[in-house]
Parts: sequence; structure tokens; C-alpha cells
Amino acid sequence: EAMQLIAAMKLDLVGMKEYAASLPSEVSGGMQKRAAIARAMALDPRILFLDEPSAGLDPITSVELDALILRLRDTLGITFVVVSHELPSIFAIADRVLMVDKSTTGIIALGTPHELRAHSANPTVRRFFNREAEAEVT
Repeated sequence: EAMQLIAAMKLDLVGMKEYAASLPSEVSGGMQKRAAIARAMALDPRILFLDEPSAGLDPITSVELDALILRLRDTLGITFVVVSHELPSIFAIADRVLMVDKSTTGIIALGTPHELRAHSANPTVRRFFNREAEAEVT
């Protein structure tokens, strides 16, 4: 019974309380993502790791998920570590960005999204944050 109460509380935090008895196949992709966040919060972690949380979501649902992440951060004090390639989400939710590059297998940038877009000395970082192709596509 205590576990059901915790589950109901966490589902309520993500706006999913009324879907507690629903199967994943019965709810939308955005709702599945919110339910996954509720599940991850079950033990009241101080840090949550999210891997591409907006992957597969439409732009409106992605914005709603970003707003949820910000609300949970602000109200519960949870730190979110998010892996994302979605620039709108990065600019919406990130206080700090750590960028890694598979070719160097290391960190190539650290800063706010705005700092990295405007002032990075690294061309890969600049291209990513300004959505610039490396070469002209013909």
C-alpha cells in the first residue's frame, strides 16, 4: 500500500495520476516519457539522468516535457543530467552544457548554451550550436 501511495504521488507530480492503471500501449509517447520520469523519481533521487528525453516526440510535446523538467527541478530541487541533440530543449532546460565529441572521445566544451553558441573557439561546437554544415551540400 505504501508503494501504491508513492507511485500515485509521483504520477501526480508529472500529471499522470489518472492514468495509473493504464498500460504503456494505452497512452501517448509523451505520457510514456512522463511516466518514466515518475518511475525514476520513486526513490527521491537528487540527480536524474535522462537520455534523449524528447526523442520521438512532436515539437509541442517536447516543449511540454521541457517545462515539466524545469518545474521538477525548481520545485523538488532535482538535478537533471540530460543527453540531448535537440537544440530547442538544450536552450530551454540547460544551465550548463558539457559537449563530448566521439572523434576525440573527450570533452570539447563546457559552458552555458548561449556562451557556447556565441563564443566557443572550437569549430565543432560552433557548428553544432549554430546548426551549420561542415561543408556545402550539393
